[in-house]
Amino acid sequence: QVQLVESGGGLVQAGGSLRLSCAASGRAFSNYAMGWFRQAPGKEREFVAAFSWSGVRISYADSVKGRFTISRDNAKNTGYLQMDSLKPEDTAVYYCAARSWGSAGTKTNEYDHWGQGTQVTVSS
Repeated sequence: QVQLVESGGGLVQAGGSLRLSCAASGRAFSNYAMGWFRQAPGKEREFVAAFSWSGVRISYADSVKGRFTISRDNAKNTGYLQMDSLKPEDTAVYYCAARSWGSAGTKTNEYDHWGQGTQVTVSS
């Protein structure tokens, strides 16, 4: 089992930046694929970015390509989501997710470990 804790959310103006962190405890984080998803009020949880357990394959949602960057530091058991050029439509609760030996999945059912989420609010 791996436990995930997100941090780094907050309130930012449009055009600003935030970096979310996902701290993992438990099993070896380097064996896990990691994804970021988000959920806005009244909407379904949607894919944002992910990388495979090896880090070779990386996927981004079209809506964040060129603005968001996913990364990880296996030595720190932590994943990151750097968010630049934020827009009001990026406002949501952001969740990190993990799956052992997974690929860069874009669907929620491809992950079996989830964090509690962190709120990101972008004002116009």
